[in-house]
Amino acid sequence: MANRLINEQSPYLKQHAHNPVDWFPWGEEAFAQAKAQNKPVLVSIGYAACHWCHVMERESFEDTETAAVMNQSFVCIKVDREEHPDVDDFYMSAVQTLTGSGGWPLNVFVTPDKLPFYGGTYFPPVPAHGRPSWKQLLERMAQVWQEHPGEALQQADQMLAHLQNAAKQTTADAGSGWTDEDIATAIDALLKQADTVHGGFGRAPKFPSTMAIGLLLERARFTGDKEALRQALLSLDKMIGGGIYDQIGGGFSRYSVDAVWLVPHFEKMLYDNALLLSVLTDAYQLTGKPQYREVIEQTIAFLQREMRHPEGGYYAALDADSEGVEGKFYCWTIEEWNALMQAFPAYVAAYFGVEKEGNWEHTNILHRALDIQTICAQEGISEAELTAVIREASAVLLESRNKRIRPGTDDKVLLGWNALLNQAFSKAGVVLKREDLIEEARSHMDWLLKKFEVAASPKHTWKDGFARIEAKLDDLAFLCRAMIQLSQALSSEAYLLQAIRLSEEVLQRFKAEDGPLLYYTSSADRMLPYRKPEIYDGVNPSSNAVMAEVLHVLGILQENAQWIGLSEQMIRSQKKAAMRYPTSFAYWALLGQRLRYGYRSIVITGNDQENVKNEVCEKFLPNCFYFFEKEENFVTMPFRKGYMPETYIFVCTKDACRAPLDRLPENIDFAIL
Repeated sequence: MANRLINEQSPYLKQHAHNPVDWFPWGEEAFAQAKAQNKPVLVSIGYAACHWCHVMERESFEDTETAAVMNQSFVCIKVDREEHPDVDDFYMSAVQTLTGSGGWPLNVFVTPDKLPFYGGTYFPPVPAHGRPSWKQLLERMAQVWQEHPGEALQQADQMLAHLQNAAKQTTADAGSGWTDEDIATAIDALLKQADTVHGGFGRAPKFPSTMAIGLLLERARFTGDKEALRQALLSLDKMIGGGIYDQIGGGFSRYSVDAVWLVPHFEKMLYDNALLLSVLTDAYQLTGKPQYREVIEQTIAFLQREMRHPEGGYYAALDADSEGVEGKFYCWTIEEWNALMQAFPAYVAAYFGVEKEGNWEHTNILHRALDIQTICAQEGISEAELTAVIREASAVLLESRNKRIRPGTDDKVLLGWNALLNQAFSKAGVVLKREDLIEEARSHMDWLLKKFEVAASPKHTWKDGFARIEAKLDDLAFLCRAMIQLSQALSSEAYLLQAIRLSEEVLQRFKAEDGPLLYYTSSADRMLPYRKPEIYDGVNPSSNAVMAEVLHVLGILQENAQWIGLSEQMIRSQKKAAMRYPTSFAYWALLGQRLRYGYRSIVITGNDQENVKNEVCEKFLPNCFYFFEKEENFVTMPFRKGYMPETYIFVCTKDACRAPLDRLPENIDFAIL
């Protein structure tokens, strides 16, 4: 018999719709029942592609005896963290405060007033590794509530006070602007955490850390810092060569469980691939390495093939599991390999690191175990010949793999993650000179603006033909930035004007009462006990940081000193944190570095500008917004210049413009220095 979740839109919630647990979706109904029955609430949070969420469901939530305990003593709520990231953040902060760590599944015991008093992540069905069983924990929490309710309520009140105080501290203004010394301090702190052998930052598990890589690439562009460039490219190269990258199908997994990028957690998330596309495009523009272009195009092909909704949006994620086994879809036994690869030379197996006993749990995760140059020297063949053989073998492997039972797809479409992808498509389209990608970005943006009701009441998620849940700050900040990028790619004012209107709305509905920052939820969203700014880079850049970037660029284009000033306040407010914890505040440091060198807006006017356009688009100019203006797309923004048929180049900062140029100087670095 199905529970209430059968009527929900989320694929994750529907996975739990036939549990014997009497699940509620997130909402006031569950808390009203908890108050009426004087029961504590269990809030259990996960997402569709989460491996350990599935494990705990099989072990505990599908068990009738365990479910009976849950139903008797608690009101149980199941939450999709991707539908309600604000709920996840609130309860995750509480659990991290209580236990020092977090993750998913996230299981939190809360009062009928939504305040947490205890929580944790995965709990086994029997006591193990120093953890109580899930049933033991349930019984203990029920006993606490029944026999010592005052202790639970006191713990909850103290937790709320702690979280509120922590949120207030994030709005403090650090004062002075970013200096060369400040940037150097942040970069040095970041490089001290770098793995200089295998790339990335810190120890296993390793995440892509795209914001940190982007910061280092821009550091290299502005200053010529060779160590920053080396670490950024090493990180990308090691990921591209590892199992975290799907060697035959394209696309990146969420993270690597080891330090060498071999064994991924096999789920593929839209946001990871969008962010990696952007940073790989920057790396390609900066270095011209063909490998980066190849991976960009393979990843785009994967997204369009496997994650695109027929109507135009892109799905949230692909599961790690198929047939109940993590990674089964992607891995190869030696028997499977030999059956397919009989006609291919042995060096193909050497290239992909295939071993007789397997390199992971008796199967093989394909990776680039040997570089092309080494194999060519050993085999006496050319790079072109080897590359052709590898491509042919990859096609055979992919065709065979496509006949397997596929991992599940979380087919909801999220506004913020799609906005990240839209920006990546626009950027890649310009740099790779692929008009089809720019057109995909345009049609995708129009679909998002329509389906997510952006002009009326922006929504967070779309599925089965309708959008729901109020948009969060990251949805709108990422969307505004994507519209700015698309305007640049198309040289069209239309999306800039929409970004300005949306930014005005964001400031009205999200601005914090004290300090320069913005709340993560709007003034209309009062489901949680308090509102807080989101300041950290997590898997995505901080929504406040991106909104600061948006306000600065749009402020320059409109000559809006108020927006420019607010953005600079926001970026200053996180300077001390970014200098101390650069991996968590990398996007703030990136913006501080751009401010130090100054944002530029460049307008090229005239009917004979193709040479100028080609030269500008080939350069990595991370602090520049450029606009190519012709008679047919003449606009009033930026700078409110009049149309001229002759070629002129206008370069402006936030408070001054250079004399117009009639040609680019030999050193195009005029735009960034």
